[in-house]
Amino acid sequence: MSAPSAAFGASKAPAGRNRKKAPARLPAPPPHPALARIALVAAGLGLGITTALTFTAESASQLSAPGGLATFAGSLTGMTGTYLALIMVLLVSRIPVTERVAGQDGLVRLHRALAPWPICLLAAHALFLTVGYAQAARTGLWHEAGMLVNYPDVLIATAALGIMCFIGVISLRTVRRRLPRDTWWLIHLWMYLALALAVPHELVLGPSFVGHPLTRFVWSVIWAATAGFVLAYRIGLPVLRTARHQLRVVEVRSEGPGVVSVILAGQRLDRLPVSGGQFLYWRFLTPGRWWRAHPFSLSALPQPPYLRLTVKGVGKFSQSLAGLRPGTRVAVEGPYGAFTRYQQRRRRAVLVAAGIGVTALRSLLEDLPRGSAPVVLLRASRPEDLVLGAEVRELARQRRGTIHELVGPRDEAAIDEASLLRLVPDLDYRDVYVCGPEGFVADIVAVAGNLGVPDDAIHHEAFAL
Repeated sequence: MSAPSAAFGASKAPAGRNRKKAPARLPAPPPHPALARIALVAAGLGLGITTALTFTAESASQLSAPGGLATFAGSLTGMTGTYLALIMVLLVSRIPVTERVAGQDGLVRLHRALAPWPICLLAAHALFLTVGYAQAARTGLWHEAGMLVNYPDVLIATAALGIMCFIGVISLRTVRRRLPRDTWWLIHLWMYLALALAVPHELVLGPSFVGHPLTRFVWSVIWAATAGFVLAYRIGLPVLRTARHQLRVVEVRSEGPGVVSVILAGQRLDRLPVSGGQFLYWRFLTPGRWWRAHPFSLSALPQPPYLRLTVKGVGKFSQSLAGLRPGTRVAVEGPYGAFTRYQQRRRRAVLVAAGIGVTALRSLLEDLPRGSAPVVLLRASRPEDLVLGAEVRELARQRRGTIHELVGPRDEAAIDEASLLRLVPDLDYRDVYVCGPEGFVADIVAVAGNLGVPDDAIHHEAFAL
């Protein structure tokens, strides 16, 4: 067996990734049209069924009674808000087929775009129901609110709504930027608790549930299915893969200023279903790290019994990885990411990376066939920031490719429309893969789009540093 460092030479190696100004909003990766249509139809059908059950639970006499319209509005907003909240959970449940269709970046963007709606609808649900009950009892709004919280299930649901609103506030971009990533992530997990707390009061007291066994059955199936997906793909599959591969740290090697490679040894790595450019969530099982999972790309394909991830120290966690000891056990979740060759539409490709984005590009380059003649553009501020440069150059040579290293200040080594056409004159015949910080990726995606590269031929992975 070769030594770990020798196993990761220029032609065969595994490595990793870490995740300013962006003149253009980064678009979501274009999903597979057929699968996207199926997903939209399924989500729309589910929403239609849940709202239809709410309508069928009401009679004309109930709607015309005092407070009837407000109570109905409360039921409708509650059902719709709960359904959208469950869709939000499913978007980030790491379901393999959705990851392959849209990529995790795309799913997270959809999750963020959808997030305000369920919170606002559930807040409206609480308000409308309180108004409706107050009108029916002919009491004041505040008096009725005080009466409702005397019911334990309603009090628990009120606490759940408070948790959701709190999470909504800390998820605002201006607030989230001020919080450490780990703090925000831990608080965000409370959303699962909030949804679990909200279930009992709907089943016991919800106007659409009381006396309506079909509605109760349908919603029970929806809740159970959502919980099943979360348990299976957020917990079950990672535990299974961790137990199967038995990963442990065998070496930590410096690659450049603030950049280290962590080399791991494990079992059955030939059964790890990973493609070049994908990433995994890594959980290093030490006292200060075991509870935090961070995403890092493989910068090369697995070379059994070894894996490698390469990390730039941009935060406390990534900086601490330089101090990992050999023998440290590692839990994994994934692989994830749609930044892979299986999405390629054209025969040839151009690969563009900045900074530590070279890690995903390096594994993707290794996954390209010999003779594929890729064009590789590497952007860095200083020569020493071109980490893994020797490996990338050798892989490009083996594939009869061309490599351009653009080193220097951004205004001197920028990639704009003119320079991209000069460096890649046959751009019309290539897929474009872009990896790096969000601002850089947004710039290159916009440049490629302005030059006529269709959306389905532009693939990107952005690291939020």
